Amino acid sequence: MIELFPEGFEEWRDSGGVVLAAFTDEAGAERLRARFGDVIVETVPDGWQDEWKRFHRGVEIGALWVGPPWEEPATGLMPVVIDPGRAFGTGAHPTTQLCLELLDELERGSLVDLGCGSGVVAIAAARLGFSPVTAVDFDEAAIEATERNAAANGVDVEARLVDLLADPAPPADAVVANIDLRTIELLRPEAASVVTSGYYAVDQPQIPGFRRDERRVRADWAADLFRRE
Repeated sequence: MIELFPEGFEEWRDSGGVVLAAFTDEAGAERLRARFGDVIVETVPDGWQDEWKRFHRGVEIGALWVGPPWEEPATGLMPVVIDPGRAFGTGAHPTTQLCLELLDELERGSLVDLGCGSGVVAIAAARLGFSPVTAVDFDEAAIEATERNAAANGVDVEARLVDLLADPAPPADAVVANIDLRTIELLRPEAASVVTSGYYAVDQPQIPGFRRDERRVRADWAADLFRRE
């Protein structure tokens, strides 16, 4: 689904399993049929962009309000306004919320966001006082979205195109990796603290040289805080 719909899609659990839903046009529906065969396809010829927006709503995470530009930020909270564009992530997913909650507990310093998507975590970290902040991703659309959103929020974030399976992650005081489980377990971060997510609560990732210091779970998803041993 990420390959077919890099602009994003919805994922949730119901009694029958996991539901993945993407708002697209007929061409996108044909891509779905060609890849998966037996899928439920309901096409919306006009106005599907508005349907897509309906699923991206602002959320309150500690001192932050994270949401899209078509919503008014909550009063009294630091706004992190994210337009995902063709990248993934608006802040509403439980893994993003858990990462930001754990991140807010860390001592401020330099930070690297691995797999930055639309830049939610990197920009929120900059708003929380981390500096310098670096955001990396293997997708050019993610780098473009992160740079655009950082500028819109008035924060300094350096965005880099990096393949984490081939190149080492940049060093920092803290690293956040809200990515897939396989890549997380291959990481060898040069950091004092690592916040990880992007996997279910039944998963127990391990990072050599680090101990798990805290775990949080929400809606079957988990996030962990690791500290160097």
